[in-house]
Amino acid sequence: MRGPSPYTVTIGHGLTDAVAAHLVDTGVHHVGVVHQPPLAARADKLVAALRAAGLDAHALPVSDAEDGKTLESAGRLWAELGRLGFTRADALVGLGGGAATDLAGFVAACWMRGIRVVQVPTTVLAMVDAAVGGKTGINTEAGKNLVGAFHEPSAVFCDLDYLVDLPRRELVAGSAEIVKTGFIADPVILRRYEEDPEAALRADGSLPELVRRSVTVKAGVVGKDLKESGLREILNYGHTFGHAVERRENYRWRHGDAVAVGMVFVAELAHVRELIDAALVQRHRDILESVGLPTVYRDGRWAELREAMSHDKKNRDGRLRFVALDGRVGRTTRIEGPSEEELRAAYAAVGGTD
Repeated sequence: MRGPSPYTVTIGHGLTDAVAAHLVDTGVHHVGVVHQPPLAARADKLVAALRAAGLDAHALPVSDAEDGKTLESAGRLWAELGRLGFTRADALVGLGGGAATDLAGFVAACWMRGIRVVQVPTTVLAMVDAAVGGKTGINTEAGKNLVGAFHEPSAVFCDLDYLVDLPRRELVAGSAEIVKTGFIADPVILRRYEEDPEAALRADGSLPELVRRSVTVKAGVVGKDLKESGLREILNYGHTFGHAVERRENYRWRHGDAVAVGMVFVAELAHVRELIDAALVQRHRDILESVGLPTVYRDGRWAELREAMSHDKKNRDGRLRFVALDGRVGRTTRIEGPSEEELRAAYAAVGGTD
């Protein structure tokens, strides 16, 4: 990954020993493995490997999913790092889904103003999105990821073995972020889903290729714009409405499901603006639905969703900004300050009612 602090994203099988070797090479002594409860056995295996390599390693469990991405969770981890004597020369490992890697990165960014973090994502979503790019954060009542820091990892290890027994629902949800990178930058990704959507969900199918392609897209963008000053905004395709849905649902919706609906929403908005044709809007629906992702959202209230979108980080001077396609796959633009009529038309097109 190019950028101010370059690092390597390793994609392969059986990477536990590689994680240990990397940490030994960095010269750390203490290592904390932040993990969610379902991954306790794997965390223990990683801790054992780290200890066998001569490191003082500890498992640091946190609450599962978005419940763990809170200031309270971060505070408990900081207290534990203090108890264990972690210094600026030590490191954390984020083992798990996006919530775990986000939290580990945020805690590492703040402890002594920044210690190393190594990300070991175990879900498709975390591999192609949360663990790569250096964005960390926690959730608050004001919204998702509004408190955070840019803190690049020292390395990322995407062990494809973790995908073999990943629940299908997680494979499906993670696919939304891969599809996103297809629409904004890599049409080959879209063709793989269209050719065989079932293979796109299998670790022995086209999923490994799709993970690599998606990570390549994100690495190319982040390497040019780490702190989201311009180009990196394209990675938020589908996220403005998607984050509003997540907030409306109190984060009970999977991130990928919300982003899938968000992509259809902004495609409809772009169609209203005559930026893309109806066929490209339908292509969004066809690909997303082919792997079981939602493309409609009927349960919200427009006023709440509109208010949630007003807090989006891309907004400027109180005006909503959406990343949208401009004419074709792979070419993006921004829709700034859409009218209420345009927004409501897109909302109605995804099944929304007041």
